[in-house]
Amino acid sequence: MKIFGYYVGAVEALISLNVIVFMVSFFDFTLFIKDYALFPATVAKEPWTLVTSMFLHAGFDHILFNMISLFFYGLYLGKIIGEKELLKVYFAGGIFGGILFAASALFLGLGDPRTPAIGASGAIFALGGALAVLRPNMTVYILPLPVAMPLWVSVFGFMVLLSFLPGIAWQGHLGGLLVGALYGLWYKKKEPLTGQLYGMYAR
Repeated sequence: MKIFGYYVGAVEALISLNVIVFMVSFFDFTLFIKDYALFPATVAKEPWTLVTSMFLHAGFDHILFNMISLFFYGLYLGKIIGEKELLKVYFAGGIFGGILFAASALFLGLGDPRTPAIGASGAIFALGGALAVLRPNMTVYILPLPVAMPLWVSVFGFMVLLSFLPGIAWQGHLGGLLVGALYGLWYKKKEPLTGQLYGMYAR
């Protein structure tokens, strides 16, 4: 895509936008949460928060690990499916993850509907899920563990581990992962794929 006449890759644009919003939100983080975070109790009246919440992050560690994952997953997946398709997967995964988070709180009692969710993790899990289906045996290292493992183990295993941590919107992660995996299955039938990349570092 072109911004001010200069070509900017989709992954670079997403990372830049996330970082800019993160920096601006420091001026009044409470206000940003109130107006742009995803609250299950009010999402029907404020559906745009399904998107805006994807660009808010709770702290430096939160955005750092998300952007590292976005960089590695996004760059490689983009080479397979193209940048336009990558953006579709990213936003579809993030939005569906938000819907699943809200629905689970409102209809299943899994969480307080007044508690907000923020972060790009659902969208990033969608990229990881798609890549794990398309390149399941690609060798990766999840820092700081010095152990090589297949990509599908790291993506789906990480999803399981996160579900046991407090303060994690695992429903959003699961929604994104499902979108990405289903897209990967659809694309795999559409475009037979070969090849494998080794030595990729992702977290």
